[in-house]
Amino acid sequence: MRRVVITGMGVVSPIGNTLDEFWSGIKANKTGFSYVDDIVRPDFDVKIAARVKDFTPDKYIDKKEARRIDRFVQFGVCASLEAMDDCGTRFDDVDPFRKGVIFGVGIGGLNLTLQEQQKYSEKGPDRISVFYVPMMIGNMAAGTISMKTGFKGDNFCTTTACSSSTHAIGEAFRKIKDGYLDVCIAGGSESCVSEFALGGFNNMKALSRSDDLERCSIPFDAERNGFVLGEGCGSLILEEYEHAKARGAEIYAEIKGYGATGDAYHMTSPDPEATAAAAAIKQAYTEAGLNPEDIDYINAHGTSTHLNDVGETTAIKKALGEDAARKVVINSTKSMTGHLLGAAGAVEAIVTALSCKEDFVHKTVGYKVPDPECDLDYCTEGNRSMTVNAALTNNLGFGGHNATLCIVKYKD
Repeated sequence: MRRVVITGMGVVSPIGNTLDEFWSGIKANKTGFSYVDDIVRPDFDVKIAARVKDFTPDKYIDKKEARRIDRFVQFGVCASLEAMDDCGTRFDDVDPFRKGVIFGVGIGGLNLTLQEQQKYSEKGPDRISVFYVPMMIGNMAAGTISMKTGFKGDNFCTTTACSSSTHAIGEAFRKIKDGYLDVCIAGGSESCVSEFALGGFNNMKALSRSDDLERCSIPFDAERNGFVLGEGCGSLILEEYEHAKARGAEIYAEIKGYGATGDAYHMTSPDPEATAAAAAIKQAYTEAGLNPEDIDYINAHGTSTHLNDVGETTAIKKALGEDAARKVVINSTKSMTGHLLGAAGAVEAIVTALSCKEDFVHKTVGYKVPDPECDLDYCTEGNRSMTVNAALTNNLGFGGHNATLCIVKYKD
């Protein structure tokens, strides 16, 4: 039953490609949305995505290697090595088999698959790249990060759609808490923005068709009409507390609880009763030894789809009870970053940890029109300076995957 703390973080995102740039963007309510007319045909319904801009992997990956790993893997390596730099050590004193990498991805190398499939169609199977399979498969971010760091402990990929990196962080937390690891790089990465991916999500009515950069991703707003597809990566260094304390590490926050459940309901739609999502929330704060009234802040999944935002509101009420639910402050980082799919949970966990450290909760950007079905405090008027001793961060994935982390302010 060991304590688990966060001692390093790294980010690649639509609003900044380093931790400092990202957090500055969050505090400034910067949005990462841009038009996609350069990658879609003129009559295509979807006009906006949240793409990473001005990304180059040169600091951590040489040009030859970069050509042999997919963009989502590049994101994972760069964010993870930034997190290692941030934590101030390479953990050479730790047995390599007690250092792990657990890294999520929702989709993986989809765009590479499209490119290689075109080669196959035009020129036959002999022209498929020899690097295609190892570049495309979703576990390659975790694998490549371990090769870069020499971490030889638990090494695997979680793939649970939008919950992938929350599950990765939760499983890493458990591995350290229960004594199997001392350090773990945990997070998630995604890069699949293309006309093909946009078309798939659009045909299932999941994406916003807005052409307004200020009103495209508007979680909990009555006029929301779908999520904005994004890309990026978040990576966190999770470390056993006594080891972190002994080396004088800067500690951002502590992970105290983790909940994971399944709706057992529908392929894409959340259960409207939100029973399982509420159970994941309750599991997380209960493991942390907290009561509903102890939770100050929730970083919501908040996708800007009608079903998610109503269902998550219901889950929060069921998990905390009406009184505590009406007092807790809720926001959605997706109002600035869009939906990063398998990377969403990690990036939002970073926001949650920094919110605990700095006693700051960002605004849910773009919100204007209240929805009677979403009637809690979604931090819509502006950023708040407030004490954040205990927070939750939720992610709810296609397939009915629910995951919640309980992150608390670090106290010696």
